[in-house]
Amino acid sequence: MDLEVDLEKVIKSKNPKAAKFMPGFVIKYLKRIIRQEEINYCLQEFSDKEGTEFIGEILKHIDVTGNSYGLENIDPDGRYVFASNHPLGGLDGLILACEIENRFGKVKLVVNDLLMNLGPLKSLFVPVNKFGKQSTAYARLLNEVFESDEQIIYFPFGLCSRKIKGKIQDGEWKKKFVSKAVESKRDIVPVYVDAKNSSFFYNLALFRKRIGIKVNIEMLYLPDEMFKKENSRIDIYFGKPIPWQNLKNGNHKLWAKKIRETVYSLKKAPL
Repeated sequence: MDLEVDLEKVIKSKNPKAAKFMPGFVIKYLKRIIRQEEINYCLQEFSDKEGTEFIGEILKHIDVTGNSYGLENIDPDGRYVFASNHPLGGLDGLILACEIENRFGKVKLVVNDLLMNLGPLKSLFVPVNKFGKQSTAYARLLNEVFESDEQIIYFPFGLCSRKIKGKIQDGEWKKKFVSKAVESKRDIVPVYVDAKNSSFFYNLALFRKRIGIKVNIEMLYLPDEMFKKENSRIDIYFGKPIPWQNLKNGNHKLWAKKIRETVYSLKKAPL
């Protein structure tokens, strides 16, 4: 099991050319903003744990809890895709994993493949390459997970929520989660996580777009955003499952849009 995150090694493995020309002071700054020291402390302190047990220790360490609503409307014996908004870009997925596994059994999260560097969480993750083409191995693993009996957490926007038209929200949801749910005969559970990151995070995202930077540099600040949530409570709203049979004959792109709308209605009136 990996017990240490080394950002410099990660950069070299993902982009050797960029790493070669990156000054040492930049590496040092990046290590600080990703909270490498704190992350490695947790990896070592809770090295005897993995999966949701490891997450539980992390949540206790930063004193963050989830309050769930609507779980009583969901059959605990079903196979589901839990389709959620993604306001925090990391912490929300960790909390969801614990909440869902506690009630529905083993769970998998479809995540950025960079997170595979967190050894104790590898067993929970289904990696997706956000910075290049998907390999055959990625596609095969995703298919295997959808065909399994494990529950699946999916963030259809694919990125952390941004400030769009003055509101903190996901962009357009991609239809793949609908198509995969139909293929694997899984019902879809809409999930709304009531949380947000700091104003700095959203303003940075708007600024880098305004000046034409395509690289998602604000993503580097997500670990810092997570640790800033110390001593907080996060509300999660679960809607009623949407049967996969209702989805199979419809337009999956339109269904993705409709489910996204359902998710954002849950806070006002949980289904």
